[in-house]
Formats: sequence, C-alpha cells, structure tokens
Amino acid sequence: MLVALIARDKPGALQTRMDNRPAHVDYLRSSGTTVFQAGPLIENGDMAGSLVILDVTDLQEAETWAAGDPYAKAGLFASVELVEWKKVLG
Repeated sequence: MLVALIARDKPGALQTRMDNRPAHVDYLRSSGTTVFQAGPLIENGDMAGSLVILDVTDLQEAETWAAGDPYAKAGLFASVELVEWKKVLG
C-alpha cells in the first residue's frame, strides 16, 4: 500500500531542518524500497515541509517509519498527516 506522509515544519524552523537534513537524507536512502518518492515542500522559495510516499504493508508500518525520521525526532514538524495514496500516473 502507498501512503503519503505530508509534514509541515514549525514556523521559523528552517535551521532545524538544515541541521538535521544529512541524517534525514541518510534515513531516506537507507529505507530501501520503503521510500517510493520524497522531497521537500517549498513555500516562498524555502523548504517548509516534507512529502514522502511510502510503500508499506499497512498504516502502522508508515507510522513507525515516520516516528524514526530524524526530522520527527528533532521536533521539526508542526503537523504530520499519513494518508493512503493511489498512484495513477507517472
């Protein structure tokens, strides 16, 4: 099942994002086929959140993955939403 992780950064948290970005990218890369696609959300030219499409067996696996993200551990996000997603094109 594909799950979209949609996370919005806390206001003024760009430095927290930048400080934890190398660990976050390593986490994405080490996740193998679990991470289907990933990238930052951009607002006013700056990174302001994350969109990660996870290929998991169930929502619990997505929640576990999200909790292990270095960004989440650093307290970067104001909100995180996990929603089942269906690929139609691409």
